Amino acid sequence: MSNSMQNITTDFLVIGSGVAGLRAAIELAPHGSVIVVTKDIPTESSTEYAQGGVAVALSDEDEVGIHFEDTIKAGDGLCREDAVKILVEEGPARIFELIEWGAEFDKEGTKLAFTMEAAHTKRRILHAHGDSTGRELLRVLVNKVRSFTTIQRMQFYTVVDLIVEDERCKGAYVLKSSEFGVPGSELIAIHAKATLLATGGAGQIFSRTTNPAVATGDGMAIAYRAGAILEDMEFVQFHPTVLFAPSAPQFLLSEAMRGEGAILKNIFKEPFMKNYHPDAELAPRDVVSRAIISEMVRTNSSHVYLDLTHRDSEFVKKRFPRIYSTCLQYDLNITRDLIPVSPAAHYMMGGVKTDINGATSIEGLYAAGEVACTGVHGANRLASNSLLEGLVYGYRAGVAASQQEGQGSKVKGQERKTSDISAPDFDLEEVRTSLRRLMWEKVGIIRCGVSLNEAMENLSMWRSILDMDFNTRRGLELKNMLTVAFMITEAALERKGSVGAHYRSDYKERGENWQRHIIVVRTPEGTKVT
Repeated sequence: MSNSMQNITTDFLVIGSGVAGLRAAIELAPHGSVIVVTKDIPTESSTEYAQGGVAVALSDEDEVGIHFEDTIKAGDGLCREDAVKILVEEGPARIFELIEWGAEFDKEGTKLAFTMEAAHTKRRILHAHGDSTGRELLRVLVNKVRSFTTIQRMQFYTVVDLIVEDERCKGAYVLKSSEFGVPGSELIAIHAKATLLATGGAGQIFSRTTNPAVATGDGMAIAYRAGAILEDMEFVQFHPTVLFAPSAPQFLLSEAMRGEGAILKNIFKEPFMKNYHPDAELAPRDVVSRAIISEMVRTNSSHVYLDLTHRDSEFVKKRFPRIYSTCLQYDLNITRDLIPVSPAAHYMMGGVKTDINGATSIEGLYAAGEVACTGVHGANRLASNSLLEGLVYGYRAGVAASQQEGQGSKVKGQERKTSDISAPDFDLEEVRTSLRRLMWEKVGIIRCGVSLNEAMENLSMWRSILDMDFNTRRGLELKNMLTVAFMITEAALERKGSVGAHYRSDYKERGENWQRHIIVVRTPEGTKVT
């Protein structure tokens, strides 16, 4: 293993290759050299798995103002209105751009087809190939990225930490990700005048999640270690309907299924959503998730059912081809069978605090997509606003970062070595599994002071891991997962009230000063939560 650290200089560094990262890279490409770093294959991101679609006010019956109101309502009083205004107003232009680049959205005749999802008052969800919208967006953006000679992609590199000098971000240290659990041999310092985080969410810190394996909160953790401000970390959205079957993956069953008439039933095959909310299956996600948990407790079961059998089978196959074929692999025919489902962690509303141009509290550092907190989602994200946010704010962050003055640090910075790092004296995989189970059980859909304090007690037993250096992807991921777990738990303890996706059984009302945004930041004295 080499002791010396390689140094690379570029104009712009983008960390992550989902919709936000790629859209930012496209914007940066005409302004200089761009390196896009990905931990896995370029298409392995939450974008790839986004089924439902992208919400945008383009149908004849819809208006930008209505989309704005729906988003604000879903955010439960904690959206930043200027950020939402930008999202809904600039969304159509970003979609037309994709169509110009070759995106094939589903149509009815010659017009774009729109569907309904929970908490939307109009049919405004654009979709592609039925239920493969994210995959189509990724295809188009990857093709566009390939058209620029200024963009270089580095695959299988895990970011270790940001390079911060004189309170300014000047790039990042990255480690070549090698075989599972095998130490990486190559540590590289990438120096850039602007660095953009687009690393996605942190669903993997929960034992049940729809997120891909790469979603371990890396961007949030490295930003925290660099001293950036994070916000709204207590707001974690749980998706109500995720496949629950032996040996099956935690596969998302799109909200669009309920938009097309699917009914939730308990294990006695009784519909129950009307008992919990007047909008029944189309109630906000947090309400549906809690209703399912309540019904599971009431009937002493591990799941409920989603029923689409009353719809025409040909319609179902055409509308949800990916879901249909995936479920068939696990002996479930969604046109004939009830589908066993239960909730799972799905989306982080909180993250690295940014302004409306993606700038963080650290000069030279930008963030976009799920890793960022623009305030656009408030306390609860409106369904299918995430892909739109990635496009709109990926674009804006790219524009802002392209205007960053100066250059990447020419000095080598602090020399970091992987060769001196000794293997941890604990079982990484065991701690990872225990952490995920702890977060699901104690910091999940329904929380209280007792469960959150128990979580903090348990997390504290692993605190020493936060000070360790690792030279494997799994080790670095565990450190990041633990960092984010602490932030979520501390913010959830701080918010003594129930708002949006954050529900405390010991504080069912909103509580005092509920409209404040909770800030988490690292200081020399430790973590500060205000």
